[in-house]
Amino acid sequence: MKKIKNRAYFAVLIAAALVVGLCFYAARLYNNGKDWVMLRANQSVFNEGVLDKGTVVDRNGIVLAEAGGGVYSYAQDANVRKACFHAVGDYAGNIGSGAISAFNYKLAGYNFFDGVSSIGGNGGKVRLSIDSALNTAAYNALNGRNGAVLVSNYKTGEILCMVSTPSFDPNSPPDLSSAAYEGVFINRCLGSTYTPGSVFKLVTLYAAIEKMPDLKEKTFDCNGSAVVGGESVQCTGVHGQQTIEQALANSCNAAFSQISQELGADAISEYAEKSGLCKSFDISGVDTAAGSIEKAAEGTAALSWMGIGQYNDLVSPIAMLRFVSAIANDGVAKEPVLLKNGYSAGTRLMKEEVSGEIREMMSYNVTYAYGAGQFPNLKICAKTGTAEVGDGRSHSWFVGFLNDEENPLAFTVVIEHGGGGLANAGPVANAVLQAAVADQ
Repeated sequence: MKKIKNRAYFAVLIAAALVVGLCFYAARLYNNGKDWVMLRANQSVFNEGVLDKGTVVDRNGIVLAEAGGGVYSYAQDANVRKACFHAVGDYAGNIGSGAISAFNYKLAGYNFFDGVSSIGGNGGKVRLSIDSALNTAAYNALNGRNGAVLVSNYKTGEILCMVSTPSFDPNSPPDLSSAAYEGVFINRCLGSTYTPGSVFKLVTLYAAIEKMPDLKEKTFDCNGSAVVGGESVQCTGVHGQQTIEQALANSCNAAFSQISQELGADAISEYAEKSGLCKSFDISGVDTAAGSIEKAAEGTAALSWMGIGQYNDLVSPIAMLRFVSAIANDGVAKEPVLLKNGYSAGTRLMKEEVSGEIREMMSYNVTYAYGAGQFPNLKICAKTGTAEVGDGRSHSWFVGFLNDEENPLAFTVVIEHGGGGLANAGPVANAVLQAAVADQ
């Protein structure tokens, strides 16, 4: 009887060990399964180390890339291939943030329950949130200039347009050693940071609305410059006496110098953090570049430049898109996604009433300073930026959104060494927004 008991205990222990082992294996499979499948030695997925399965399509089903049987192809139209190059990526794996690399396990057809369910088949299909027609409109509007263009639906977080230049046709690669293609494999929308210039005044404004109770009653004098700590902070013009609405529309450095000095470096840095401009984000599994805001000493001209968006400020285009999306969406940023119908959580960046105040001022910018006629039939709210980069040239910025329930679109345009924001980045934004609205 004792022997039977011992054997029973032993059998139970073996069974328990098997259950524990199965649980451990299942946990490892859940956490690492897609990595095991995507080992380059897996010949059911790779052909000589190159992904050999799957199809990438845009939100409308247009094929952007396809692989199978050792044959690799991109979109039929050459302009689409160039405009979507960074969103799609390449089969050589040079663009880690592109769909081919970022969603390779989906293209392989992997899922937790079936593994590579399409062994011997065509793999999976990845449907991006990108609209290839909008990408093409943005690429054409950039007209050979280097930069980044982003458009998203601020109600859902879906990125509808993501163009980075320089680019090239992956079917006909040029001589990439040419200076014209420097940094060509970097997706500037997600992986680069830039001096923001005056678009950063939106962050300083956000801090001022919450920290300066008399802001709306204040007036700001501008005679062309402000002297701080014995140094001159030059303005772009002589704006005279202004309200805060007029100071933002004029992008008055003298006014924002005064505001920055009153707020202090800690407050400006705090609100840059609250606005998400110093963080790296996970965009459907793709990590973005983090911005940075260096605090300047109190009472110095450097502090004024910090609040104006110069000094040592750096911001990524995707973080700026997320920030203006929150202003448009009653203070809540829907996290950007690159997959159609991808889940997007909402993150509150500011109070609803604060976003409403900034939204009104950004609308006033257009009617008072920019000219609504430059953006026909668009209910646009925007801020320009001309960011000096120390070599006598300036990056051109234009950011904002459409205050339009039927077209809830946010946008960010950056043109490297492009000059004035309104004159150069503005028309690019207008071109892609007109295309987006016409497509509705």
